[in-house]
Amino acid sequence: MPLWRAINRIKRMLSSFIKYPIHFLLQAINLTIWGVVIISLGFLKVLIPIPPLQGFINTATGKMEKAFGVCSVFLINLFNKVDWNIELDQSLSNENWYLLISNHMSWLDIILIMHLSVGRFPPPKFFLKKELIWVPFVGLGAWALDMPFMQRYSRSFLEKNPHLKGKDVEATRKSCSKFRTIPTTVVNFVEGSRCTPEKQQEKNSQFTHLLPPKAGGIAFTLSAMGEQFTHVLDATITYPQNRGNVMHDLLCGNLKQVIIRIEAKPVSSDLVGDYFNDEDFRERFQLWLNETWREKDRKLIALRELKKS
Repeated sequence: MPLWRAINRIKRMLSSFIKYPIHFLLQAINLTIWGVVIISLGFLKVLIPIPPLQGFINTATGKMEKAFGVCSVFLINLFNKVDWNIELDQSLSNENWYLLISNHMSWLDIILIMHLSVGRFPPPKFFLKKELIWVPFVGLGAWALDMPFMQRYSRSFLEKNPHLKGKDVEATRKSCSKFRTIPTTVVNFVEGSRCTPEKQQEKNSQFTHLLPPKAGGIAFTLSAMGEQFTHVLDATITYPQNRGNVMHDLLCGNLKQVIIRIEAKPVSSDLVGDYFNDEDFRERFQLWLNETWREKDRKLIALRELKKS
C-alpha cells in the first residue's frame, strides 16, 4: 500500500509539472488578448473625447471584462476538477448600481467576481493598489476600464507629509464620478490586502479567517454614490480544500472546491454620512462594518467545514 501511495503521488507531481506551464501560458494569452483590445479602446477614448463614443466604449469594454472572466474560468475547469458551490441573491440585476464588499484570499477572487457578474450584475470596478498600474496588461487594462487606483498612506507618513492628507479621498471622489452614467458594481476588498496567517498575526486580527476591515474607503464611496447604490452586495469567498497558495494549486490542476455566497443588503440611510467629520456617524459605521465582518467570519468557519459532495 505505501508503494502505491508513492506511485500515485509521483503521478500527481508529474501531472502538475506538465499542467502548470500549459495552463499558465493559456491564461497569459487570454489576459493578453483581452488586455490589448481593452487598452486600445481606452486610448481611443482619451484621443477622441466625444461623450457618445466614450459611452459606447465603456459599455464594450465592460462586456470584454466579463468575457475575460468567462474564458479564464473555462480554462480553470479545463485543467481542474472543481466542486463549484455558489449561492447568489436572486434579486440581482444588470440595471442597478451595487457596492460589493468581499473578503480577499487570492487573485482568483477577482476573476471569479468578473465571471459571476455575467447576466447578473454590472461590470465590476475594483479599487486597486497604485503599484498594480505597472503590472503588464493588468495595470493599463484596469486604467482603460476606469478602475480607481488608490495610494494608501500610513499615519506616520502623513504626519511627515501633511500636504498629502485627503489625497486618497479625492482620488475616490474622482473615480466615483465616472460611475454615475452607466450601471456599475464598485468592488472593495475591505481588508485592503489578501488574508494570510502572517498578515493576521501582524495585524493582531480578532477574526479566525479575516483581516480587520477598513471602513474609510467604502464609507466615502457610499457617501459619494449612496443615492445610486440600490444594495450592498456582501460576498464571501473561500477555497476550503486549498489552504496554501490557491493560484499555484489552480495552475497545477489541484483546485478542489470553490464556495461563494453573495447576499444583497439594502443601502439604508444609516450607511450614508460624513465619515471623516461626523464622529457619531463614524462610530456607527465602524460598528456596522465590524458586525458584518464578525458575521462573515462565522460564515467562513461553517463553509470551510463543507466537504466535497
